[in-house]
Amino acid sequence: MKLGIVGLPNVGKSTLFNSLTKAGAESANYPFCTIDPNVGVVPVPDSRLQVLSDMYDSAKIVPAAIEFVDIAGLVKGASKGEGLGNQFLANIREVDAIVHVVRCFDDSNVIHVDGSVDPLRDIETINFELIFADMEVLERRIAKQARAARNDKKAAEEVKLAQRMKDYLEEGHLAKTFETEDKDEQALIDEWNLLTAKPVIFAANVAEDDLADDGVSNPYVQTVRAYAAECDAGVFVVCAQIEQEISELDEDEKSLFLEDLGLSESGLEKLVKASYDLLGLISYLTAGPIESKAWTIKKGTKAPQAAGKIHSDFERGFIKADVISYDDLIANGTMAAARDKGLVRSEGKEYIMQDGDVVLFKFNV
Repeated sequence: MKLGIVGLPNVGKSTLFNSLTKAGAESANYPFCTIDPNVGVVPVPDSRLQVLSDMYDSAKIVPAAIEFVDIAGLVKGASKGEGLGNQFLANIREVDAIVHVVRCFDDSNVIHVDGSVDPLRDIETINFELIFADMEVLERRIAKQARAARNDKKAAEEVKLAQRMKDYLEEGHLAKTFETEDKDEQALIDEWNLLTAKPVIFAANVAEDDLADDGVSNPYVQTVRAYAAECDAGVFVVCAQIEQEISELDEDEKSLFLEDLGLSESGLEKLVKASYDLLGLISYLTAGPIESKAWTIKKGTKAPQAAGKIHSDFERGFIKADVISYDDLIANGTMAAARDKGLVRSEGKEYIMQDGDVVLFKFNV
């Protein structure tokens, strides 16, 4: 999973990236301190893996991973190259979802590029730049296909759809809210890889005092939540400064620090949950002496395709899957004890994988 972190300059974007990845992207109180996109790969926190590792005496633990791309602060006019905008917009096209950091705190010591804190205005600034960039993509697509459209029905249909989408964007809408007429239209839109078609998670960056109640008493956060509800986006509340402090602690210190703040999970854990929910992802688990590992798949994935995540031979020669839920396995202490109680199921090609399934695939090639 690849997530692009975007936002206006000085909203806490690079600070959040640093804390999530410990990659050390430069963070300063002025625009464009991040000249090139920074990339960090982060393990997905999953306490189940340590338990399985202890049970199976695994040599190593291999969690799922998220790749974060920190994209320099966008400003008004980015789609036309303002603030080095074009190269950063190109970087966003490569991600699965956008994490849009929105400033939801007042601090006279931290400059705001527009002079005041206004989450809706900031969101719209970014949205319009993404819309303008998408319109340019569509204009080029229309121009490219126009000549072929005279004699090619498929090209003509693409031009017609691209024009409809362009008209829709010109009204200020996002591509992800565009209603398609059939699967063929959706497949074409997917090919265009439009920025405003990507799923979005808003990171409401608050002051430390607003963390304990998850931003409920913060009017800026409420504004972001209301907007997100209208456009089917995710939201999580985070304090980038606190996350930076958390990132410098070891696991035991981290737990105590969170407890002192009245928190049950870190910003990274919140973001992972929001990302998995938004993208419709789950994890299944495998365990043994060599490793205990989490595998990320889409909800609704059937057993053979899930096996294919491990190796294509597993999918090609799939016979069956021995499956038990993580909770049932832990409750019974060992796979053998769970099997004696009939809790280990033998599933075939039509089985739809569930989050937390502990699986042994059987195949023959």
